[in-house]
Amino acid sequence: MTAINDYESVIGLEVHVQLDTASKIFCGCPTVFGTEPNRNSCPVCLGMPGSLPVLNERVLELGIRVGHALDCQISERVKFDRKNYFYPDLPKAYQISQYDMPVNGPGFLTIELKDADGQMIERKIRILRAHLEEDAGKLLHEGIEGATLVDYNRAGIPLLEIVSEPDLRSADEAYAYLISLKAILQYLEVSDCNMEEGSLRCDANVSVRKKGETRLGTKAEIKNLNSFKAVHKSIQYEIERQVNLVENQEKVIQETRLWNDVKGQTFTMRSKEEAHDYRYFPEPDLVPFTISNEMKEKLRSTLPELPRQRSKRFQEKFGLSAYDAAVLVQEKMTADYFEECLKAGVPAKLTSNWLQSELMALLNEKKTTLKKSPVGPAALAGLVSLIDKQTISGKIAKDVLPIMFETGKSAEAIVKEKGLVQVTDTKQIEEVVERVIAANPKSVEDFRSGKTQALSFLVGQIMKETKGKANPQLANQILEQKLK
Repeated sequence: MTAINDYESVIGLEVHVQLDTASKIFCGCPTVFGTEPNRNSCPVCLGMPGSLPVLNERVLELGIRVGHALDCQISERVKFDRKNYFYPDLPKAYQISQYDMPVNGPGFLTIELKDADGQMIERKIRILRAHLEEDAGKLLHEGIEGATLVDYNRAGIPLLEIVSEPDLRSADEAYAYLISLKAILQYLEVSDCNMEEGSLRCDANVSVRKKGETRLGTKAEIKNLNSFKAVHKSIQYEIERQVNLVENQEKVIQETRLWNDVKGQTFTMRSKEEAHDYRYFPEPDLVPFTISNEMKEKLRSTLPELPRQRSKRFQEKFGLSAYDAAVLVQEKMTADYFEECLKAGVPAKLTSNWLQSELMALLNEKKTTLKKSPVGPAALAGLVSLIDKQTISGKIAKDVLPIMFETGKSAEAIVKEKGLVQVTDTKQIEEVVERVIAANPKSVEDFRSGKTQALSFLVGQIMKETKGKANPQLANQILEQKLK
């Protein structure tokens, strides 16, 4: 193992977001996923001679909304450029993108993550730009032996490429950045962010340098990252690979590398092209244009409450910790579900705990999502209410939740049907406590001789005899009184 702690990693991310529009960026072809290959194509997105692109206004509006949410400078003057390169999935042999006059200039994204002491901290990550461009097609290496097929349905799909400055310093920070960015995009409703369908793609630029140095090291770009976990693992691997090279006096080569999730390592794809190799020049079929201040402000006014704003509200209004609030707002659906639960008047902290732990664990076990959960907000609120009123214990509630999931019945109905109401009758619990004390003299002696862990054993015996129905706090209190 090399002295990896002597090095600092420098990471920048390029995130390609498919904007949620009905038609492509420069033509009227639909953007529906899963259509028969090459069905969603026309002379414009195939680059046929004589065809002319026309900018989809909705694409521009969505791009500006993202720019506002990322505190970007929205450009007044905008143009498109041709990025020239040859690849089979690029029908025109160039991609219409933006080079020196992007729609969104510098901005920033504030991320939250835990430090070494477990405290939540904030880091401001600078955004270099967020520009519009069209997607390329897709190569298919299956179907005909020895042949590669091309599907141009994605050619012309509208993308917003969000480029960060190299401000990230670890795989954890990169992961937090992506989680935060995805949340913002979901709240804005500009993209479904479905990585499996290619709606959100990420490339990572990684380099290392000795701590204290200011000069950037040679970077490698990692592609083929199809999940946030893959981004995290590939960055961590690449950091270790580069540190090993430097420690062994070997050269880090500037190149594009692919991530192999099965092997857990990156490997060389090709040497890295520089920007001038693309021979950018202004797109002659799309004239430069001006974005009016009126349009900018109109779009700014449509911004919803964003994740960080919602997180602060959850802390101030509901008394949640910074960590709990941050977790809840990561997915808009989760935060919406939480607030729906609270409409029933249940305690926020208890609801947050049950949503984040028990319900999410059950959804993972059943391999489903909150959107498809048979336990809706009102149902979970009903369960939390029974716990809060001490009608049932938390232990019994953990048995009730799966039954709710399977049957669709309310917590109250299940508790009545199975006779699970918590025992809070002092006299009844006292009788059980006395029986447990009489049946376990060794544990009683251990407790009285200072072995406090014996108390937990005795409480467990009480809960066992009452089949989990005894109020744990009351049982504990009565037991201590009897023992003393």
